[in-house]
Amino acid sequence: MTGDWKEGLASSIMKRYVKQGQFEMKWIVFDGPVDAVWIEDMNSVLDDSMLLCLGNGERIKLNLSMRILFECEDLLHASLATVSRVAII
Repeated sequence: MTGDWKEGLASSIMKRYVKQGQFEMKWIVFDGPVDAVWIEDMNSVLDDSMLLCLGNGERIKLNLSMRILFECEDLLHASLATVSRVAII
Protein backbone atom coordinates (compact mmCIF):
# COMPACT_ATOMS: atom_id res chain seq x y z
CA MET A 1 0.00 0.00 0.00
CA THR A 2 2.95 2.33 0.57
CA GLY A 3 4.33 1.81 -2.95
CA ASP A 4 7.72 0.80 -1.56
CA TRP A 5 9.45 -2.05 -3.38
CA LYS A 6 10.45 -5.08 -1.34
CA GLU A 7 12.34 -8.01 -2.87
CA GLY A 8 10.35 -11.25 -2.81
CA LEU A 9 11.50 -14.81 -2.32
CA ALA A 10 11.04 -15.96 -5.93
CA SER A 11 12.84 -12.99 -7.50
CA SER A 12 15.73 -13.20 -5.04
CA ILE A 13 16.19 -16.93 -5.79
CA MET A 14 16.05 -16.30 -9.54
CA LYS A 15 18.63 -13.49 -9.27
CA ARG A 16 20.98 -15.73 -7.29
CA TYR A 17 20.66 -18.56 -9.83
CA VAL A 18 21.32 -16.18 -12.74
CA LYS A 19 24.53 -14.98 -11.04
CA GLN A 20 25.71 -18.58 -10.56
CA GLY A 21 25.81 -19.13 -14.32
CA GLN A 22 24.80 -22.05 -16.50
CA PHE A 23 27.06 -24.80 -15.19
CA GLU A 24 24.35 -27.06 -13.73
CA MET A 25 20.57 -27.36 -13.86
CA LYS A 26 18.65 -25.28 -11.33
CA TRP A 27 15.02 -25.99 -10.45
CA ILE A 28 12.61 -23.55 -8.79
CA VAL A 29 9.54 -25.29 -7.36
CA PHE A 30 6.29 -23.51 -6.59
CA ASP A 31 4.18 -25.79 -4.39
CA GLY A 32 0.60 -24.79 -3.72
CA PRO A 33 -2.51 -23.46 -5.38
CA VAL A 34 -2.26 -21.45 -8.58
CA ASP A 35 -3.75 -17.99 -8.07
CA ALA A 36 -4.82 -16.00 -11.14
CA VAL A 37 -3.04 -12.84 -9.94
CA TRP A 38 0.51 -14.10 -9.48
CA ILE A 39 0.49 -16.80 -12.16
CA GLU A 40 -0.31 -14.21 -14.85
CA ASP A 41 2.84 -12.33 -13.82
CA MET A 42 4.83 -15.50 -14.62
CA ASN A 43 3.75 -15.64 -18.28
CA SER A 44 6.83 -13.76 -19.54
CA VAL A 45 9.04 -16.16 -17.57
CA LEU A 46 7.31 -19.17 -19.09
CA ASP A 47 7.48 -18.05 -22.72
CA ASP A 48 10.52 -18.03 -25.01
CA SER A 49 11.85 -14.74 -23.61
CA MET A 50 12.39 -16.32 -20.14
CA LEU A 51 12.17 -12.83 -18.65
CA LEU A 52 10.84 -12.01 -15.17
CA CYS A 53 9.50 -8.44 -15.07
CA LEU A 54 9.33 -7.04 -11.54
CA GLY A 55 7.08 -4.32 -10.18
CA ASN A 56 10.02 -1.95 -9.72
CA GLY A 57 10.85 -2.08 -13.45
CA GLU A 58 13.75 -4.52 -13.08
CA ARG A 59 13.97 -7.43 -15.52
CA ILE A 60 15.65 -10.75 -14.79
CA LYS A 61 16.65 -12.90 -17.77
CA LEU A 62 16.72 -16.56 -16.76
CA ASN A 63 19.52 -18.87 -17.90
CA LEU A 64 18.85 -21.84 -20.16
CA SER A 65 19.83 -24.10 -17.25
CA MET A 66 16.95 -22.84 -15.07
CA ARG A 67 13.60 -24.66 -14.89
CA ILE A 68 10.38 -23.83 -13.04
CA LEU A 69 8.03 -26.50 -11.69
CA PHE A 70 4.51 -25.74 -10.45
CA GLU A 71 3.19 -28.46 -8.16
CA CYS A 72 -0.50 -27.75 -7.88
CA GLU A 73 -3.79 -29.59 -7.59
CA ASP A 74 -5.52 -27.89 -10.54
CA LEU A 75 -5.33 -24.98 -12.97
CA LEU A 76 -8.87 -23.69 -12.46
CA HIS A 77 -7.70 -20.10 -11.95
CA ALA A 78 -5.04 -20.08 -14.67
CA SER A 79 -5.78 -18.40 -17.99
CA LEU A 80 -5.44 -20.13 -21.33
CA ALA A 81 -2.33 -18.02 -21.94
CA THR A 82 -0.68 -19.57 -18.89
CA VAL A 83 -1.86 -23.13 -19.59
CA SER A 84 -0.46 -22.92 -23.13
CA ARG A 85 3.01 -22.11 -21.75
CA VAL A 86 3.38 -25.12 -19.44
CA ALA A 87 3.62 -28.88 -19.77
CA ILE A 88 1.02 -30.68 -17.67
CA ILE A 89 1.72 -34.03 -16.05
